[in-house]
Amino acid sequence: MIISFTIQNWMSFREPVHFSMIASKEKQHRERIAKISKYQTSVLPIAAIYGGNASGKTNFFKALNFVKWLVVRGTSPDSIIPVETYRLDSLSQENPSRFKIELLKDEIIYEFSFAVTQHAILEEKLIQITSTSEKVLYDRQGDNPNFYSGLNKDMFLHFAFKGTRDNQLFLTNSITQKIETFRPIYDWFKDTLELVAPDSRFESFEHFLDEAHPLYNTMNQLLPKLDTGISQLGSEEIPFDNTPFTQAVKNKIKEDVKEGVTIRLLNPSTNERFIITRKSGQLVAKKLVSFHSNHEGEQIQFDIRQESDGSQRVIDLLPAFLELSDINSKKVYVIDEVDRSLHSLLTWQLLEAYLSNCTNDSRSQLLVTTHDILLMDQKLLRRDEMWVTERSLTGCSHLISFSDYKDIRYDKNIQKSYLQGRLGGIPKISLIPASNQKEE
Repeated sequence: MIISFTIQNWMSFREPVHFSMIASKEKQHRERIAKISKYQTSVLPIAAIYGGNASGKTNFFKALNFVKWLVVRGTSPDSIIPVETYRLDSLSQENPSRFKIELLKDEIIYEFSFAVTQHAILEEKLIQITSTSEKVLYDRQGDNPNFYSGLNKDMFLHFAFKGTRDNQLFLTNSITQKIETFRPIYDWFKDTLELVAPDSRFESFEHFLDEAHPLYNTMNQLLPKLDTGISQLGSEEIPFDNTPFTQAVKNKIKEDVKEGVTIRLLNPSTNERFIITRKSGQLVAKKLVSFHSNHEGEQIQFDIRQESDGSQRVIDLLPAFLELSDINSKKVYVIDEVDRSLHSLLTWQLLEAYLSNCTNDSRSQLLVTTHDILLMDQKLLRRDEMWVTERSLTGCSHLISFSDYKDIRYDKNIQKSYLQGRLGGIPKISLIPASNQKEE
């Protein structure tokens, strides 16, 4: 789970902005709040971030995406780090961007932070937080490492640190060097944190093709209930040589895909998705397709590209919501523009279904950005689960929790206050010239 996330000098966020998933003392929906007894703290299962266009919602999403990318994939030798500083003043462009994230992994809270420019990691620190103190596992300041006393005698750690490039995180290089000490944190970024952009397409679509997958039946049972017109999803097997990819791509697949390996492929021109698997030495291709029932009850096959954008978005998100709702799930999904192409009632029901499965023992988490103010309802979300981004006159983004507004009672109509501009985060639009406005 994400405990907190702080960013500074990243895109439209110039000043430090702190985002926290620690629950307040609010009494609403307490039955679904995760209890971390070791730390005597409670963590929220969901957060919804609102705001006008260009207010900073997507920049917040991109910050998390950048941190994951830098940890999991990282840079190649001599490449520039694609960090994006605040550009509306010259001083910020010269300063590093800073990121700090507190996360829960195996019931232990860690704090990972770093400062970065386009050319180098200037600072990097990993802290293990106990119930009573903090243990700095390592602290990187320029070329000098400072390891925790219990790790300092490990000469291979020092060797690995000296082999860490200036444009590379030590956390990333330690995994490359097969150091297992910090793997739990790396694995959290790699396997637990999932980011879904508005234009993401069928990231987990192969679940709909594998009848042995535990979610296969559940997903196909739910689809007809979501008013998409789709009765089920399935696959069409086609000869690999008939797939609509260039010969160069096909040749590379033949070289790279080994026995038993499965890869995903997208045809950008038609939005068709394929999985390619090598079985018994031969490449097998399957294409995701949909089925609709006709008036006689027969199943008629359609290509996915023939489905509406809303239906395709449901297919994108359904595996994520089902995975989050699993009682043993520890996934953290961050979905930018969760409401894109979806009806408000459908988005509400997806969120409500997830939250109905959350308990004090749950460890899954969902962060969304949205424009849908119908979700801004205390019957669905607590005040500390709702945030708003706002851009100042100087172009800086700020992030504010609704729980910081003291006049918002538990029974207050937040939607009305928001639309009246009393909570910020609404667009400032002036399409009518002042000379055309009527005098009072």
